[in-house]
Amino acid sequence: MGVTRLKRKDRKNKTTSRLEVQFLKNATNLEPGSRSAEPKNSQIAKNNAALLKAAAGK
Repeated sequence: MGVTRLKRKDRKNKTTSRLEVQFLKNATNLEPGSRSAEPKNSQIAKNNAALLKAAAGK
């Protein structure tokens, strides 16, 4: 049997669902102390610290 080509809509659905599954996997395995936890020197941690500092200064 030959390889069937997917229509554009089906190709889009395929990639979208694959990306959604990947996103859900990434979002659900965050546990305290795990290797996937946010490092303390990450940009997000710095931003949060700056926001807290600005909120406390008001």
